[in-house]
Amino acid sequence: MAFSPAIMLGGLVVNKTIAVPAEAESLPSADPRKTRLAGLPICETTFMAKDLQQYHVKTRQTKQSVTIYLGMLTTPGSLLRQPVDLSDHTTHHLSYEVYVGEMGQQNTIDPALPFPATALTALLADSRDFWQDVWQRSEVTVGGNDELDLAIHYNLFQLNQAAGRDGRTNIAAKGLSGSGYEGHYFWDTEMYMLPYFIYTNQPMARQLLVYRYQTLPQARQRARTLGVDQGALFAWRTINGEEASAYFPAGTAQYHIDADIAYAVGKYYEITRDIDFIKQCGFEMVLETAHFWEAFGSWHQVGTSQRFEFHTVTGPDEYTALVNNNYYTNRLAKHNFELVTYLAQEILKVDPNGLTKFGIDATDIDAFQNLAEHVYLPYSTEQQINAQDDSFLSKPRWPVAQSTPENFPLLLHYHPLTIYRYQVAKQADTLLADYLFPEDLSPEQLQREYHYYEGMTTHDSSLSRSIFSILAARMGDVEKGYRYFMDTAQMDLVNLQKNTADGLHLANLGGSWLALVAGFSGFYVQDEVVHFTNHLPSELTQLTYRMKIAESVLEIKLTATETTVVVISGPIPTYGVSVNGQLISLAKKVR
Repeated sequence: MAFSPAIMLGGLVVNKTIAVPAEAESLPSADPRKTRLAGLPICETTFMAKDLQQYHVKTRQTKQSVTIYLGMLTTPGSLLRQPVDLSDHTTHHLSYEVYVGEMGQQNTIDPALPFPATALTALLADSRDFWQDVWQRSEVTVGGNDELDLAIHYNLFQLNQAAGRDGRTNIAAKGLSGSGYEGHYFWDTEMYMLPYFIYTNQPMARQLLVYRYQTLPQARQRARTLGVDQGALFAWRTINGEEASAYFPAGTAQYHIDADIAYAVGKYYEITRDIDFIKQCGFEMVLETAHFWEAFGSWHQVGTSQRFEFHTVTGPDEYTALVNNNYYTNRLAKHNFELVTYLAQEILKVDPNGLTKFGIDATDIDAFQNLAEHVYLPYSTEQQINAQDDSFLSKPRWPVAQSTPENFPLLLHYHPLTIYRYQVAKQADTLLADYLFPEDLSPEQLQREYHYYEGMTTHDSSLSRSIFSILAARMGDVEKGYRYFMDTAQMDLVNLQKNTADGLHLANLGGSWLALVAGFSGFYVQDEVVHFTNHLPSELTQLTYRMKIAESVLEIKLTATETTVVVISGPIPTYGVSVNGQLISLAKKVR
């Protein structure tokens, strides 16, 4: 195949044909993390004037197309020059300038009209205002390591530019940075990226949740396809709401995505009190996912008592598939039941008839509460830890002889059915639940669980290290937390996962923010109290960051000896604030 991009050299438009080897188009990689799709061909190039040209780009399979205009805004000689690798092992230097039209502009440009230079000026002003607003609400400064400080800013930049804003798009696993995972959305959004927006940009967080609401019809159909006659099952891997997972055991069977989305709805409401969103979108999603768990689960008699279980599921650890009673799944489903009862009461406070349109009443709410109280959470009395599932702890450990660097990641070197037979984890699973529900465990049990599962985890997933960092910091092992955090913050800069060429690990970028905020500053919200605990590692001289709680922007500053929380804009929040275990009164920062 060949395509002919128009290239501007020295102010002149030049047409250069570049050949791409056929094998580069057609041979898919054996790595499931890579894209299975070939690149985009430039189907047609039109020269509209000496300083204006048009590209018409169309996808090979779906035939979706977009028209791009390139043109000169300045005098010749101030062109951009970009090296491009087109998989033919040759570097091609393309020189160009890009014209960006006004919002709502038609798909044609009259070549007789001059370029509106004001369009670029307006674009620059809009961009400046946007980023000033971003940093006003979410600035993070790390003292003691300038490179790390820059890396964190870069990570937050990528999150902000990749997030959907229209309620119809989400955040692709690789953002806008590469073709890995083919632009699909996963549960990563709700558990790793959405928290950043919930606590810094609630309107954007709302739109990301609205996207999930838009896919609720497909989620209902997905549940029916899998033989569950009520509720909704959101797609584990998707763009348009339909399931796109190519491997059901490690993909579709991750039913926990339902509870992940419900959890995110709850966290959004917890910090915004946006009851209108709950009535319009949020409650219906939480209700439909609760209905799914109700129909999907089953009662099991144990002695004189009954417990509610979930069978043949896959948790976050994709090296353990199709098991009974995955702890993470069960704990999140329990929370899903608790949340639907809580949100129902919140709706009734503002509208005594507010549940009528959802087709439920007090009897249904009582049934959900009963289910929440009876969800089974597996526990090992021998190890005195929460068990990852009913069978995980009884399996043989992964052979030490096969735990050599060249054998990782395991998914590229061993058949899944081989990996499933062993006690080995791709990423944090039970520990992820421990992070989400910090008041579930005593410090002693958390210590036991952390050290046990750390020995079983390969961190082959980019989602893993941030959770280990957070929990290590919470346990007081801040040096270990710092080591995991550095791997998280610099993962793509050092190509730690060996696949950054396919795009950045966007969820890990969110995880780097979580490791700072939830780890080193011990942030979490419980019962309308915002908690901060100083776990600053000795390698950092200071950590300062901002977050938005309700209508208030807070600035939190940690040093080795001091933790301060002040309001820099908005009213004093009605939430309680706890610093190192003590409730404090907030003051507004004097400017």
